[in-house]
Amino acid sequence: MNKFYISCAIPYVNAKPHIGHALEFIQTDLIGRYHRLLGDEVLQLTGGDENALKNVQAAEAAGEGVQSFVDKNAQLFFDLTLKLNTRFDVFQKGSDREKHYASSQKLWELCAEAGDIYKKSYKGLYCVGCETFYSPEELNQQGECWEHPGKKLEEVEEENYFFRLSKYQDKILQLVESDEYKIIPGKRKNEVLAFVKSGLQDISISRSNERAKDWGVPVPNDPAQRIYVWFDALNIYQSGVGFGWDEEMYQKWWPADLQVIGKGILRFHAVYWIAFLLSADLKIPKALLVHDYFTVNGQKMSKTVGNVYDPVPLLDKHGADPVRYYCLAKISPFDDGDFSEDKFFEVYNADLANNLGNLVSRVAKLGENIGLTVGQTEVSEFDREVVENLDDYRFDLALQTIWRWIDSLNKKIDLEKLWENTVDKQPVLVEIVHEIRKIAFNLRPFLPETAERIGGQFKGPKISAAQPLFPRI
Repeated sequence: MNKFYISCAIPYVNAKPHIGHALEFIQTDLIGRYHRLLGDEVLQLTGGDENALKNVQAAEAAGEGVQSFVDKNAQLFFDLTLKLNTRFDVFQKGSDREKHYASSQKLWELCAEAGDIYKKSYKGLYCVGCETFYSPEELNQQGECWEHPGKKLEEVEEENYFFRLSKYQDKILQLVESDEYKIIPGKRKNEVLAFVKSGLQDISISRSNERAKDWGVPVPNDPAQRIYVWFDALNIYQSGVGFGWDEEMYQKWWPADLQVIGKGILRFHAVYWIAFLLSADLKIPKALLVHDYFTVNGQKMSKTVGNVYDPVPLLDKHGADPVRYYCLAKISPFDDGDFSEDKFFEVYNADLANNLGNLVSRVAKLGENIGLTVGQTEVSEFDREVVENLDDYRFDLALQTIWRWIDSLNKKIDLEKLWENTVDKQPVLVEIVHEIRKIAFNLRPFLPETAERIGGQFKGPKISAAQPLFPRI
């Protein structure tokens, strides 16, 4: 049995989760479920990025202690993973002093032993939203960060520890160009290559206790400094699987086979993270899958605009599978997509209620009416075209393949007029039942609850009608 370790980004917990977080949790879970069905031993990891300055500021604004604030919000993210029926085996908190602090300090010490950490005074422009320094040429025409327009950058001057990122420019270039470290899709690989070729500069990897508000992982042997949040948060991918506290577990699961992230944090994962691991003489992840973003009602999500969409009420009312379907079927992983409730309801009725739900209800009712019995053959293989699209991470195209299959069966029922003389047309009905079983298996990583219900309804030997899978909205 092969191991497959997949992680998604570790979200900041300065606010409650939104629909964009749901998208990434769902994509990651789909890939993990697919590999389990292929027979791999899978571990899925996410967690809470809790040591960021933005978390401290949000806690202060809320009038709460930082620990209680991040605990409360981290729980909201974990609860969302459950509501989405996403199966994360590890939810690693950044404020975990027992495992994560020791793990991140070990990574720091390994980089220091390699001669890659030094101290110097620095002055620069800092984006709290990204938790990173930017040079003026990296900003937009208004002198703002591209990811957080409208937010003024802070001018910061202090003495920090720096990491020799420049030392690893050639090695990272070679790893990315050769696909030894594979970045998907190609446009994101090219983006990384362009950034690296422009020349890597050493980066600050600590913050003074004063600016960090005494929050975060302490720098080893220097109680006046805290480890930079990205150095610490990226290490959650290792601390969550034993690095620094369970060597047997770490050796089993590391390196990650696939890491799933959004395009806005590409540099940190594809350049900084790889350099830290190279410095520490640790294995690097095998691949990085970079998805694009959701807009909401045609606009970028923004607290100022007031369109940050909370998916929880929708999940509470309609369950996980309709939301999973929209995120996987109607959004290309490699282009920005839009979410609105109107579009969600339209897709729900057209694709889930009218197509899939109608097919299952019609066939089950016809089978029940004539007392149809079928053999209990188990389906355990994916359709070839579904596999090809899943292997390319084109979740939308894989579902298009399955829905063409569903459409063809609905048309066959109409063409054959199975409701007339159903007994005489029993062989055709049996054939359609077998096709529905195949569809149910192919839907298992996408819509696990729906697939299980269909599988149970059509496992045989008797076929019985049941409540509609998706009552029309």
